[in-house]
Amino acid sequence: MDKRDYYEVLGISKDASKEEIKKAYRKLSKKFHPDINKEANASEQFQEVKEAYEVLSDEQKRAQYDQFGHQDPNQGFGGGGGAEGFGFDDIFSTFFGGGTRRRDPNAPRKGDDLQYSMNIDFLDAVFGQETEIEIPKDETCETCDGSGAKPGTRKKTCPYCEGSGQLNVAQDTPFGRMVNRRACHHCEGTGEIIEEKCTTCRGAGKVRKIKKIKVTVPAGVDDGQQLRVSGQGGPGINGGPAGDLYVLFRVKPHKQFMRDGDDIHLELPITYPQAALGDEIEVPTISGKVKLKIPAGTQNGARFRLRGKGVQNVHGYGVGDQHITVKVKVPTKLSEKQKQLLREFAEVSGDIPEEQGSSLFDKIKRTIKGD
Repeated sequence: MDKRDYYEVLGISKDASKEEIKKAYRKLSKKFHPDINKEANASEQFQEVKEAYEVLSDEQKRAQYDQFGHQDPNQGFGGGGGAEGFGFDDIFSTFFGGGTRRRDPNAPRKGDDLQYSMNIDFLDAVFGQETEIEIPKDETCETCDGSGAKPGTRKKTCPYCEGSGQLNVAQDTPFGRMVNRRACHHCEGTGEIIEEKCTTCRGAGKVRKIKKIKVTVPAGVDDGQQLRVSGQGGPGINGGPAGDLYVLFRVKPHKQFMRDGDDIHLELPITYPQAALGDEIEVPTISGKVKLKIPAGTQNGARFRLRGKGVQNVHGYGVGDQHITVKVKVPTKLSEKQKQLLREFAEVSGDIPEEQGSSLFDKIKRTIKGD
């Protein structure tokens, strides 16, 4: 038994709007519902109405039905009609078992994600802070509520694609006559056109504004890491949700501290006497000064670790350490008394250096004196 035309089943015209389709379905489904209508063929009529609505209420299925009717385009070249009426996507599906799914241009879609590069000080990255940034972003036009149409007017169904958003282009090939679908260039695939555009956004439905956004810099964030601020990206399309804002952190270097993951590194200059005799000195950390014991005989390049004096992990996995590398300072200018003391030290150590810069007269003088 041949199926009836779906438009005939619902009693509507082929250019019926979504609201007209829904209204016809509600009326007929109530009329033929088996719980209400006890006639013998009521159940079959109800299923027929339901099937027609499922196809015509879906824009993609409706467009396919308008082109192919009740014929299944995935059945290949059978049916005695050659390839006529088949689109390129359908032939691709026949040979390779797939094909491309066309997205409904009027379906709600998430807005674009945005990225903002934010420069922050070293210690602000370590401890975190709340700040406010200004970013240029597109927002829904308040004049037309994002429709793009002048207030008091409405978008109209595109007369070229009849609201489908696609145009069928016929082409003769060795396989027969094929039909290829392309996005309608008159409505840019939306199925609707704006005859009178909004004067504020000029039909775009969105406007560019400078918006202030509060951002919480998480404690422990490192250079190159990102923070996602949900819903602060571009406006949604066709009623979809807004995109997200990704804040990229660029941390300025510190004069003293260097960071490696959650650890802090510091080069600490000490004098020769401190290294030789030992000392207890104050050491700067990111949280303030602490005391550090320098053992006697500490060598240049020796390393010390201060546990828990590093950076708090941005994900909450503990706290790093601070590593201190000792750099022994060698004086560049010495008084004569300092030199004499060093000579005495060298003599006691049995390692008398050949001083550079001393004249022959100075050397003879020291020899006579027994130096």
